[in-house]
Amino acid sequence: MATKLEKVPVVVIGMGWAGGIVSAELTKAGINVVGLERGKDRTTADYTMVHDELRYQHRTELMQDLSKETITYRNTMEGKALPMRYYGTFIVGDGVGGAGTHWNGQTYRFLPYDFEIRSKTVERYGEGKIPDWMTLQDWGITYDEMEPYYDKFEKMAGISGEEVPELWGPRKNPYPTGPLVKTPLMKTFEKAAKSLGYKPFVIPAANLSENYTNPDGISRGACQYCAYCENFGCEYGAKGDPAVTVIPVAKQTGKLDLRTHANVLEITSSGGKATGVIYVDMLTGERFEQPADVVVVASYVFNNTRLLLNSNLGTPYNPKTGKGTIGKNYCYQVTGGTTQLFFEDRQFNLYGGAGALGIEIAEWMGDNFDHSDVNFIHGAGIRSTQYGDRPIAVNRVPKGTPNWGAEFKKQSIKYANANFPVKTQGASMPHRENYLDLDPEFKDAWGYPLLRMTYEYTDNDREMVKFMAQKTREIGEKIGADIIETAEEQGNFSVNKDTNTHNTGGVIMGVDRETSALNTYLQMWEVENVFVVGASAFPHNSCFNPTGTLGALSYRAAEGIQQYIKNGGGLLV
Repeated sequence: MATKLEKVPVVVIGMGWAGGIVSAELTKAGINVVGLERGKDRTTADYTMVHDELRYQHRTELMQDLSKETITYRNTMEGKALPMRYYGTFIVGDGVGGAGTHWNGQTYRFLPYDFEIRSKTVERYGEGKIPDWMTLQDWGITYDEMEPYYDKFEKMAGISGEEVPELWGPRKNPYPTGPLVKTPLMKTFEKAAKSLGYKPFVIPAANLSENYTNPDGISRGACQYCAYCENFGCEYGAKGDPAVTVIPVAKQTGKLDLRTHANVLEITSSGGKATGVIYVDMLTGERFEQPADVVVVASYVFNNTRLLLNSNLGTPYNPKTGKGTIGKNYCYQVTGGTTQLFFEDRQFNLYGGAGALGIEIAEWMGDNFDHSDVNFIHGAGIRSTQYGDRPIAVNRVPKGTPNWGAEFKKQSIKYANANFPVKTQGASMPHRENYLDLDPEFKDAWGYPLLRMTYEYTDNDREMVKFMAQKTREIGEKIGADIIETAEEQGNFSVNKDTNTHNTGGVIMGVDRETSALNTYLQMWEVENVFVVGASAFPHNSCFNPTGTLGALSYRAAEGIQQYIKNGGGLLV
């Protein structure tokens, strides 16, 4: 039996980027918000002098406890799904800041092509370019409509970057801070790329290149290039993190009731509208019912989808009929086609770095090139990055080196600072049989069904990888490494081996309630007082890290929630 609490105007589930932005915007507008976060509270004080690779990288200090809740996974609809027992591909954040605490900080805008992808693809190539299996659809919003929200997110987070070529969408304002430093590794890539006619640019970063004070008055110091970004919190506060940007702003208003160790189990509803949430105190096991006028679901992609399905909100997607929307268009990201370089007589300081330190070219992104003679749509960026090679996790050695023993040690030492990748990060198009639903067998520690993921790389992915491998190898050969190794084929997906963490879809946006779960304010068509904010809203995944677009949509959702409250209800248009 849950203890029923006093009703509140808004309850926000999850206090990462999406929940933090929504909470900050609503509380600044004078709206009382209850923020529920299943992990603990965190500040920069938690990370002082904790460059502990074993604790954070390998023992996943900042991540969800898989012994209590995980996902199940299978490659095909005919296969049996089994639980993910240890972290590989998916590292779901836990605690205030969520994935916004342990992310690397690469902060892009999606292309104008992305938001109108079906229309623009058909316009240029015809309907036949889109395979029958590809459930591709426009987002219901244009880049020009998104631009002010991108600008707001970038100014809040202090994104460091440089103006990019005409291959990107137009900007009304420059990045608030300049680009990160160009290391010798980046200059090597830059020289080779320019010699081939490309226009390389420094990756836009939430790792501050200089001291910065944002429009909310939050001041943060510059990045120290310590290399402890991905899977770590930033002790300097230099990495954009909800816990050091938007959440303090919400707290300062006095309008945010932040409850930590509060794990939401389900959303309650009656008469076609949500009435609140049921959550469990993770420390005591006590259950509470929190009534609310508006429920904002702002957790990770998997958790957003699972919570709606376990709460019987929205229509579950059926891959056999194509009907329903909750669980539809789950997408990942494609990173095959990398060329790894090894040098006999060149050294780089690879143990220094930052989560978004790198350089990239845009010529093979989106529809920036003619796809008439290739068997795929969209594309990939080609980049070299210098995150910082920490000693336990990173031992790059040429193919054929033993996995352990004296020779492995010898080669690890020899190439420790004499290698770098020319790698890709490609878009992921939706497949009608790549989706999320509830597992019929496995349950979590509280008796609720786990989320089941059905996913495999598509023909579009495999053709893209073959194409991009040629381009990365060309750059590698121009650099002139002694050993050049290219991954020319995309293997099968493995939940415990693939390492990209960019998941999208499951509760997608659009303008047609038959094919989308949300409108462009991320308001549910079927349950008007529920807003589902996060990368779960993306109808496909672009070739970029998703956080910049997630942040922009969060600002738009916050605007919509305020309008919904002001109007006294109703669907927004």
